[in-house]
Amino acid sequence: MQNSFDYIIVGAGSAGCVLARRLIDTQQVTVCLIEAGVSDSNPLIHIPFGVALLSRMTSINWNYNTAPQTQLDNRSLYWPRGKVMGGSSSVNAMCYIRGQYSDYDDWAASGAIGWNAECVIPLFKLSEDNTRGESTFHGVGGPLGVSDLRYHDSLSQAFIASGQSVQLPHISDFNTHERVGVGLYQVSHRNGQRCSTAKGYIAPVKDDPNLTILSNTLVHRVLINEQTAMGVECTIDGSSTQLFANNEVLLCGGAINSPQILMLSGIGDKNHLAKYHIECLSDIPSVGQHLQDHLDVIVQVKCKTASGYALMPRLVPKYIHHAAKYATTRDGLMSSNVAEAGGFAYSQLGTADKPDLQFHFIPGIIVDHGRGIEFDYGFGVHVCHLYPKSQGYIRLQSNSPLAHPEIQPNYLSHPDDLIALVDGVKLAMTMLASSAFSAYTPSPWQPSLPLENMTDEQIIAFIKSQAQTVYHPVGTCRMGQIDDPTTVVDPHCNVKHIKRLRVVDASVMPSIIGGNTNAPTIMIAEKIAQHIIAQLT
Repeated sequence: MQNSFDYIIVGAGSAGCVLARRLIDTQQVTVCLIEAGVSDSNPLIHIPFGVALLSRMTSINWNYNTAPQTQLDNRSLYWPRGKVMGGSSSVNAMCYIRGQYSDYDDWAASGAIGWNAECVIPLFKLSEDNTRGESTFHGVGGPLGVSDLRYHDSLSQAFIASGQSVQLPHISDFNTHERVGVGLYQVSHRNGQRCSTAKGYIAPVKDDPNLTILSNTLVHRVLINEQTAMGVECTIDGSSTQLFANNEVLLCGGAINSPQILMLSGIGDKNHLAKYHIECLSDIPSVGQHLQDHLDVIVQVKCKTASGYALMPRLVPKYIHHAAKYATTRDGLMSSNVAEAGGFAYSQLGTADKPDLQFHFIPGIIVDHGRGIEFDYGFGVHVCHLYPKSQGYIRLQSNSPLAHPEIQPNYLSHPDDLIALVDGVKLAMTMLASSAFSAYTPSPWQPSLPLENMTDEQIIAFIKSQAQTVYHPVGTCRMGQIDDPTTVVDPHCNVKHIKRLRVVDASVMPSIIGGNTNAPTIMIAEKIAQHIIAQLT
């Protein structure tokens, strides 16, 4: 097998697939795209409704768990991440959200020069093939299919109507400057199927002779000589192998794996590396630090009507009918992403240009990320706090690349984060109790009491016993100015003090954005691809 390439990309996820496609399109370079997981052949990946079962597919998941969380009843939280071609874009809920545009102005102000809103909006448009057509905010012809849902449950429409009870208007597009309100999400779909980055970016070029795709390949470390990245050491078919990069090594492993690989390669806090007998080649204490994630709690009710997406015998004929319909038309219930509707609102801590709460409405009951089953009818609202002040870290627990790192998000370590979530839970409970849902006869389930019978202390206890990740870890290889001790990479995502090595994924975000993180991660890769290609010419 060829062992030398112009570019080696570690991680075929939301960012890695984008970089590989853009570099291959130049027809000037060879690219090796390495994925630790399997191919994306599981049909549940491509059928949008399959997202309801993907958390059970341990073969396409890293299956991480956090350290016990002091502020969450000492619980260790499940952190699923995609271990498959397309990464987490192959297993997420497909909501296409860019975040608040002022978030990117904040990035630039913090030292990530060139990442302000005016610079990034064209990159979002470049990636997009939006069925609504081209506009000020949207693009067509890009590799990433973005669509309106072909099907949504009537409960999702009721949720939108419930927004009136808390003065939230109907919003038709959450990716403009106006997004406070509720509505249906656009989704990363093409022709009624999931459009992961593997599907949108890589599938059209997978047979290109300049592209080598290695799945089931675990990267141990980056090979570094005289402060220069030379390639990677990895395991292919059970054998340790070295692959070499003529130009650059690009780490795209995400907020957990990228800092882990850097530390295993000798880049990180020298005292931490010494604990695991790893020679420190570049002392960058901020590697793995500044971890942020969106904490989320689901307010759920049960109902007596046979509605939504319950696992109940009465609905079996409905599912059979829609499965047949999807097989022929790519339409109907199976084309739903389940998290069909949602929106943005303010807690008492939100500021004028930054709604700090996000909702995802589910026309069914969710238990343990979908790993558990509740045989009953019901529905619920995910309540997510968008701008947490709590920060954590990723650290090694071993010098073995097979060992999971320590994941310590430090959820709710800052008191303001709990204040915002309490406000969000109250809003959600008010919406679920509104007249918009009266036809479904809802009754409280989680929490078990109506809002008027609950104290703030009881709501806090509910949050601490039930809150989970909503799958948006960022910040562990923070981007900014090289003289800033809190950064790992410069504004072009070059790792400080190491030549020919970049990190390109959600880990470089200087601060967490106000929304789902998949579309912003794709945008990051588009921007860095442009920069790399400009250097080729």
